[in-house]
Amino acid sequence: MDEEQDLAKQKAAAKAKAAALARKQAKEEGTENPSGEEDLAKQKEAAAAKAKAAALARKRAKEGTENPSGEEDLAKQKEAAAAKAKAAALARKQAKEEGTENPSGEEDLAKRKEAAAAKAKAAALARKRAKEGTENPSGEEDLAKQKAAAKAKAAALARKRAKEGTENPSGEEDLAKQKAAAVAKAKAAALARKQKSAGSDGDSEQEKAKAIAAAKAKAAAAAKTRAGAEEKRKDDSKNEPSLNQPKLNQIVSAIEKRVGQDALIDHYINKLSKDVPTIVANSNTYYSIAKLLRYDEQLNFSYLSELHGTDFETHMEIYVHLHSFEMNQSIALKVKLDRDAPVIPSLVPLWSGANWPECEAYDLLGIHFQEHPDLKRILLGDDWKGYPLRKDYQPYDVEV
Repeated sequence: MDEEQDLAKQKAAAKAKAAALARKQAKEEGTENPSGEEDLAKQKEAAAAKAKAAALARKRAKEGTENPSGEEDLAKQKEAAAAKAKAAALARKQAKEEGTENPSGEEDLAKRKEAAAAKAKAAALARKRAKEGTENPSGEEDLAKQKAAAKAKAAALARKRAKEGTENPSGEEDLAKQKAAAVAKAKAAALARKQKSAGSDGDSEQEKAKAIAAAKAKAAAAAKTRAGAEEKRKDDSKNEPSLNQPKLNQIVSAIEKRVGQDALIDHYINKLSKDVPTIVANSNTYYSIAKLLRYDEQLNFSYLSELHGTDFETHMEIYVHLHSFEMNQSIALKVKLDRDAPVIPSLVPLWSGANWPECEAYDLLGIHFQEHPDLKRILLGDDWKGYPLRKDYQPYDVEV
């Protein structure tokens, strides 16, 4: 007569439940139920649920159908979880009606119950998959457990916030940020692996080529900028007055005063030759100007450092470089000659250092220096035909 016994037990459980409800009503009317009675009510409800589950199991065994151990355990766990949830809901309801918060012990108990329910659900799901012939990998099972636990924890936390009316603590915000960062890192790593598997070597070579091209373009732009700055500096320096301009003015003034206003063809500062003051004399005033530069007390260009001739095809030119230790200044004296009959007075009477340079100009260009003490060829023989530094020179013996 097991069914009658089970029925009697169910009636007893119903009576206990009614007694608990009566105590609850009495409590609402002004009488407070001690914590011991409240725990006793919970224990009675749990015992009644267990008894009900046992009776159901015996009834199925009598009917001749055998429930597999996995499903029986699942049914028991579900009923136990339902009973626990029901008890927790009743406790929360009572706390709300009384206007008091749930103690920390009951809150922890609720969390543990929810975690246990989530674990039971995950275990049941695993057994169901095993029966269907599919094996759930350990990684997925752990993931399911973690998700369930996280959901239960989030639900408990949400209830707690709703009761307390407080904002999300900074610790949870940091946790959310860490999770988001972890997700972003995982996505970046997956993308990197995908690019590598799709032929990232080619992409890296292309990126290298782009980087090299960009570096070359940058270097070219920098060089162009430097060249522009240098050109600007040169232009600015050309426009600036030379420090030697006052000395050139002094020399020109002395020549025009002592030799004549038309003694010079031109005068200028030679920017291409270290700003040397340069004067261009007429062929008939060349010697007079040289004599003034040599013996004038204020000028006194006593040193001849250079003398040479040049063929410009349209004319010949003599270039003389002089230096004055009195003025601490150098000057260039030029004179243009007729190319067909290049004749000019010798400067040997003024500067003895002009002797060999004038002989060289005569030997290679055929310029004749009047009143030179010993004008002769010094590099070529007396029987040499022509002057090698002239632009139209043709060798007499092509084999030489």
